[in-house]
Amino acid sequence: MLPVLLLALPAFLWREGTVQGIDDYYYIIRSDLGLYMRSTNFHEVKDIHIFTLHNSVRGGDHYLSHKDDLFYIIKGDSYRRVTNLNKDSAAVVYTLHPNCRKGDHYFSAGDYFYIIFKAKRIVRRVTNMHEDTRARTFPIHSALKNGLYYWGTASWTYCVKGSNKWGVKYQRTTNFEKNTNPITYSFHGDVVNFLPGGVAVTFGKSFSLWQRVSVIVNEASTNVTQEYSITRKVGYVKEKTKTIERNWKVSASATVGTGELALLLVQAQFSLETSFGGSNVDTTSEPWSAAIEITDKITFTVSSKQSIYVWQYKMGLGKEDILYSHTALAFTNTAVPPAFNPYEPAKK
Repeated sequence: MLPVLLLALPAFLWREGTVQGIDDYYYIIRSDLGLYMRSTNFHEVKDIHIFTLHNSVRGGDHYLSHKDDLFYIIKGDSYRRVTNLNKDSAAVVYTLHPNCRKGDHYFSAGDYFYIIFKAKRIVRRVTNMHEDTRARTFPIHSALKNGLYYWGTASWTYCVKGSNKWGVKYQRTTNFEKNTNPITYSFHGDVVNFLPGGVAVTFGKSFSLWQRVSVIVNEASTNVTQEYSITRKVGYVKEKTKTIERNWKVSASATVGTGELALLLVQAQFSLETSFGGSNVDTTSEPWSAAIEITDKITFTVSSKQSIYVWQYKMGLGKEDILYSHTALAFTNTAVPPAFNPYEPAKK
């Protein structure tokens, strides 16, 4: 029997990633990036590869793998079954049985598919999600009810409860219903970076603010109009995040190259809600070119005995500045920074 691992995502992250495994490999799927990670060990970080996710299997609400060596992508009230996530091979679509719809989490372990309904605090277990075969319902164990991720293998089930001061941990149990023989493991940092919200675990939560880059003062008794030089840094400070993909091998078929993955993951981190260490903004309108120093020539009329404060928007992770905006400049007459956010809210 092949070991099978599956991870379903919480709330708004459903469409952004999942973890699963078949045979000798384990997978993290980032549907939002159109990529997935494959590794032979998430705890010891062995043999990490990055592949492109086929367009036909992107945008799923949940992703599963099962002992039949197939992948299942649930979207709405139906699911797509394929043999290869990169090629969409042998694709077949089935409807979900009404009793198997609208679950909050889906995972597979052993012979069964498990569906968690959080509001009802119950788990439905079936051998076939289309026919609702051999269905059984039981209460979810109190120790497992608040999991962010769930998956299973032939012999165990797993639950991730989120990050704490010791990092991202997951609990393994031999019986999901009874939570028997629980053991806790940690994800390796190189794996955490590929999980939704994982960049914030490694580098710190994202921040954004207006930084004052210049003050123009007119001490004369008359108004002054002239051109001023404003020197500032713009772009992406990529050396701050280059360690993200240090142990990853990018497949030749992947749509991104080495160095681009870190950029995509940082963009995605900025787009997440604050509860997952993000800023809930869309920064894809920025060029994201390498950071350089530039000088702008701007003409101002400064009133007598007044000042103009020049502000630039920047974003970062933890204590490190990561992105200096090219276009987000603002001007005020006081030392109080602007109150608006120049970026559009992230799309969910």
